[in-house]
Amino acid sequence: MISSNDLKPGNTILVDNEIYVVLDISQNKTARSAMVVKAKVRNLRSGSNIELSWGGGEKVTPAEIEKREMQYLYDTEDSMVFMDNETYDQIEIPSERLTWEKQFIKPENNVNITSYEGEILGIQLPDKVTLQVVECEAAVKGDTATSASKNAVLETGLEVKVPLFINQDEMIVVNTNDGKYSGRAK
Repeated sequence: MISSNDLKPGNTILVDNEIYVVLDISQNKTARSAMVVKAKVRNLRSGSNIELSWGGGEKVTPAEIEKREMQYLYDTEDSMVFMDNETYDQIEIPSERLTWEKQFIKPENNVNITSYEGEILGIQLPDKVTLQVVECEAAVKGDTATSASKNAVLETGLEVKVPLFINQDEMIVVNTNDGKYSGRAK
């Protein structure tokens, strides 16, 4: 058990048999009332975000999330297949649970699969990934009065806004938290 005062973003907790990851935490202490700890959390099973609150010093149950590195192999009709790099065991995760994540991974990429007591929760993506531009609009000459951008389609099908100097077949870095262009790959 951990104290609600010690919660930090990134902690995983168990509340009413649901597993949450803490996204943001705030503590409110006034002279007249006891401390209230509020946390914005994401349900790791459903993906929904909610706000939870506790009194100062209340005990919260931590959830031990296991992470295993696995290689993304291929898609079936309705799921994605991953292979454990050590045991070579293969698992399937339904595609509808990975709609955001599959925009950032391609076959043969290694990813961390998260699980809780044998139940597979999903994929933990790195902060940034490098992907190739497969389709890109042509830049309009003289269209640079502001920080101009154009649409680009990446090899995984993700569409992003990129600066005008990015061309087709270039490798770019994309932020996995918001799906935005982060820079050219070195």
